[in-house]
Amino acid sequence: MAKMMGPRFKLCRSLGVNVVGHPKAMDRAKQGTSRDARKLSEYGIQLLEKQRLRAYYGVLEKQFTRYVDKAFRAGSNPGPIILTSLETRLDNMVYRMGFARSIRQARQMVNHGHFLVNGKKVDRPSYAIHEGDTISLKEKSRSSKIFSENLEDCNFVLPYIEVDKDNFTGTLIRRPAREELPIEINEQLIIEFYSR
Repeated sequence: MAKMMGPRFKLCRSLGVNVVGHPKAMDRAKQGTSRDARKLSEYGIQLLEKQRLRAYYGVLEKQFTRYVDKAFRAGSNPGPIILTSLETRLDNMVYRMGFARSIRQARQMVNHGHFLVNGKKVDRPSYAIHEGDTISLKEKSRSSKIFSENLEDCNFVLPYIEVDKDNFTGTLIRRPAREELPIEINEQLIIEFYSR
């Protein structure tokens, strides 16, 4: 399975935003480099924003383009559609619910078959979670310390997700509104990039 690899903190610094959620990711960026002062063209700004969004969700170029194409076909305002589609991927929901410390860890857990969606095993990270779907940890996996530790340490409180830590389950109670998404992104720049 193809996935985004490489140094995470270096990626954060080059994109200028903490896309991995680690508290130390941007530490060295505070020192400042000559690259920080670079002037970007309009195209460069749009490209950077697209790369930031891809990095937030750990999605490769080809797959990201499919999300964009689908959003453009779906309606007149594709920006929020792209964001919602990425936010409601199974790997991202596992991360947002607190089962994993990072999107990479969440993807690995999903690939290894630790989760059920509405009682059925799903091991595809890109699986689309819909309103009312319940994600639960498999019975056999509940004895693993990593899941309970991650749930305890989780600091996400999102109004569109309901988590039952005692039963190792989480539910997408409704579609997330644009302003509720915990990412720093200007999706209009991405729309302009693909509208060229």
